[in-house]
Amino acid sequence: MRETANQMCAAGWDVTVVTIARESWELESGIDPSLLDGVDPRVRIVELPLRRADLETDIRRFPEARAADPVGWVKKWRARNQESFPEPVFGGWRPALERAVLALHRARPVDLTLVTCTPYVTLSAAWTLWQQHRVPYAVDFRDGWSVDVVRSRTAFGPDSPEGRWERKVLDEALSLWVVNDPIAEHYRTRYPHLADRVTVVRNGYDADSTPDVTGRGAAKAPLTFGYLGMLSSTAGEWRALLDAWRLARSTEPLLADARFEVRGHSGFGADRGGGPKVELLRRYEDAGVHFGGPVHKAEVAGVYARWDALVLLVLGGRYMTSGKVYEYAAAGLPIVSAHAVDHDASRVLAGHPLWTGACGLDRDGLAAAFAHAARLAVASGPAERLAAQAHARRYARSALLAAGARDLTARMDRTPLLAGGHTP
Repeated sequence: MRETANQMCAAGWDVTVVTIARESWELESGIDPSLLDGVDPRVRIVELPLRRADLETDIRRFPEARAADPVGWVKKWRARNQESFPEPVFGGWRPALERAVLALHRARPVDLTLVTCTPYVTLSAAWTLWQQHRVPYAVDFRDGWSVDVVRSRTAFGPDSPEGRWERKVLDEALSLWVVNDPIAEHYRTRYPHLADRVTVVRNGYDADSTPDVTGRGAAKAPLTFGYLGMLSSTAGEWRALLDAWRLARSTEPLLADARFEVRGHSGFGADRGGGPKVELLRRYEDAGVHFGGPVHKAEVAGVYARWDALVLLVLGGRYMTSGKVYEYAAAGLPIVSAHAVDHDASRVLAGHPLWTGACGLDRDGLAAAFAHAARLAVASGPAERLAAQAHARRYARSALLAAGARDLTARMDRTPLLAGGHTP
């Protein structure tokens, strides 16, 4: 989203970003201030005082009904949210979002709305500006709404509340952005009349997150493997991966004293910094596993520079890509894939010279992949690492989002003048 705003600025647009207050982000997932350093100074940021009541951990702020029946209170709170919009956690934000964008439009007329989901309730803001002022809009769906990327199936039917909202919003959209070709295929099949508006705009990687490998020679024992990303996979999937790691350390001499570092957010709200998955990781400390928590964006390249190989544990199948796969591919390091074979990450990594391939979560297969990655790490020099980075260069985020911004600008230029025309 940061790069989207930057590239829209670079394409000549006057960009205003509407988001929630920084304190609300802190409550949900935490914030990384280093990300703000890369925001184009021309971008105007409007923060709305919206926050998730269910993430409040100070019991002194609980209403009496929640204190008496916490589970029942959350259930009723979610039901109330869906009365405004069919999204149980964020649906209640609809009125405030709509009021905010209408006020912005009154103060300085909006020529184009680009709405990025999730949450999906943000669609209502773009829809309101279209309904009341005929402001064109585009939808940046990322993983899509009616496709369940984790279970590789349709998430809801066309006659459901979600289905009716999706259809009416997409029918009027200038463009629909999704992150990969399988999701694009889903939407072109579901809405054939919108096929020419569906555009693949992949996530990509930031150049400043890649380490310099020009002088980096072959790795030496003890090796360090690393995972960087949200701990979004299930505890069972983590257990399968860690069991494979333990087996690999016991069977591959290069891994006998190897270290496996896990970095990233462990959850949202009260689960941040802890939870069952963190406890699980700690139970494998005797096998060289260490959990170090999140990493600031500005420090990512340095973290990759300290590691000898990477571990990609990702949910889902053919509809899922994972934002981290691009960064991993560009790091110039061996990559162990712990995900379904038929996964979009496999398509991104196909041909990568330091990738060990995908074998699902089979323990023996993953143990062999760990051993393969260890051998690649000690045999790879600058030439092999630079070749790996060259393979990933097509996924540089700035280029991908610049193309998306150009396409959107061109679509606006071909659109009949509405609401007085548009001024980039």
